[in-house]
Amino acid sequence: MGRLFGTDGVRGVANADLTAELALGLSVAAAHVLAEAGTFEGHRPTAVVGRDPRASGEFLEAAVVAGLASAGVDVLRVGVLPTPAVAYLTGFLGADLGVMLSASHNAMPDNGIKFFARGGHKLPDDLEDRIEAVYEEHRRGEPWDRPTGAGVGRVTDYAQGGDEYVAHLLSVLPNRLDGLKVVLDEAHGAASRVSPAAFEQAGAEVVTIGARPDGLNINDGCGSTHLDMLRAAVLEHGADLGIAHDGDADRCLAVDHTGAEVDGDQILAVLALAMREAGTLRGDTVVATVMSNLGFKLAMEREGLRLVQTAVGDRYVLEEMKDKGYALGGEQSGHVIVLDHATTGDGTLTGLLLAARVAATGRRLADLAGAMERLPQVLINVKDVDKSRVKTSPELATAVAEAERGLGATGRVLLRPSGTEPLVRVMVEAADLEQARAVAGQLADVVKAALG
Repeated sequence: MGRLFGTDGVRGVANADLTAELALGLSVAAAHVLAEAGTFEGHRPTAVVGRDPRASGEFLEAAVVAGLASAGVDVLRVGVLPTPAVAYLTGFLGADLGVMLSASHNAMPDNGIKFFARGGHKLPDDLEDRIEAVYEEHRRGEPWDRPTGAGVGRVTDYAQGGDEYVAHLLSVLPNRLDGLKVVLDEAHGAASRVSPAAFEQAGAEVVTIGARPDGLNINDGCGSTHLDMLRAAVLEHGADLGIAHDGDADRCLAVDHTGAEVDGDQILAVLALAMREAGTLRGDTVVATVMSNLGFKLAMEREGLRLVQTAVGDRYVLEEMKDKGYALGGEQSGHVIVLDHATTGDGTLTGLLLAARVAATGRRLADLAGAMERLPQVLINVKDVDKSRVKTSPELATAVAEAERGLGATGRVLLRPSGTEPLVRVMVEAADLEQARAVAGQLADVVKAALG
């Protein structure tokens, strides 16, 4: 698997890459590293452990719980809950560590392990590196220092965690959703119970699809990566809007009453204007990645709001928000972070806030999302090239400069190496789709010639 920790924890094919032995070993290593860092000093440590409904999550959860308890950590097992719920409960319960077992939007055979620090925040890179190093030391034979007797951890099922998470979501909602009909696509995932409960208790009439997880059907033709079922259900039921989550419900995409997609950029635009109106958009600033549509940037400029852009990945958005104290950020893919109320992307919270804006204004979501115009965007992945030379190739620099001159103020070019594959991503935006396709194709040819 190479380096174990990626941008979103450790992820791989369950029982092939991500084994019970690896899950147990990483959990013990995490406990020891946090103990070394002084996190547990002066008290008996506690961890919150949750998972999505994947079949493999059952044995991986058992391995994680066993590892933590064997290292002297008391475990609160919250069961199937969204990633943001586990993060919230880690802070709410004053736990020293949170662990979420999920591969998010990936297909069912995959799974992953994500650690949260005290307060529900993602572990910093240096701690992840230390956990990986300690795991490797002990995998090669270094014995663990193991507690015995009363020093071992105790395991408790914490069934009320879902209700406490829903109560939190309702407590931060600016207004009720009475009069709205909403279709929720839960991706047969971790939010299948708590998301409909939150919307119903907020006053919405709820139609639910993709909410019968059986351990095998997570993300299968449904959820935020497959919007066709949601579109059809919104039209069939005459709903005001539809909300789609992914397997661990840390992201949210939407469709309006016509079935048209409302992506993460548009959701950010709607929430940014709502938060500015409420006085909660600190610095009148939104944080997004370089992959955000140019139309989003132009819309923010038109509204007098500032856009700060980061590298691709919600962790980089979150780092910028925490560092500068910004309140709203996210990605086009639907990871939206409202930092006053969540420490990570929260798809249920995002959907509730979006529906609340529709209810408060009495306007259609299509109208609200019209605050920004999505410019046509074309992405081409150029495979089997030397991605390390993207920033140093003079041929590419010349080609990009020429393309940008031709596109003018209503177009944009972005070339970036993939973080996980031997390819270069060529992204072009333009006012016209055919122009975007033509420019992207030309640049892809230059990438092949210059880096192949």
